[in-house]
Amino acid sequence: MEQINRHLFVYGTLLNSQNSYGAYLQQHCTFLMEGKFKGKLYDMGEYPGAIAHVHGEQYVHGSIYLMDDPNQILTSIDDYEGFGDDQEQPNLFIRVIKEIETATGPIECWVYVYNLPVEHLTQIKSGKYFK
Repeated sequence: MEQINRHLFVYGTLLNSQNSYGAYLQQHCTFLMEGKFKGKLYDMGEYPGAIAHVHGEQYVHGSIYLMDDPNQILTSIDDYEGFGDDQEQPNLFIRVIKEIETATGPIECWVYVYNLPVEHLTQIKSGKYFK
């Protein structure tokens, strides 16, 4: 069986331990370090959405976690993020592997990126989500 990547990068509501899924991550993952990837962060009201811009100048900032049981955790978070064939199509978010920049070098992580047009959304210029 293929070894699934155990690193998860989160940048929004999952950073909040008051959120039930954020609390779930706190219980089943180990915080490793802060990180960032080239992209833009948008305010979606209740939560943010990030899109990657490989050649951009801006970054999306967040935290890298090491998952205890990636298959179980990703299944749960997929449901929270509305990702998968059984979810509304097109998915609001998709889960992709991205190279996350850290103080000690790049780490490949799972990231949920926004999957719909962003023209009508307000950009969070700092790239940091605090709600």
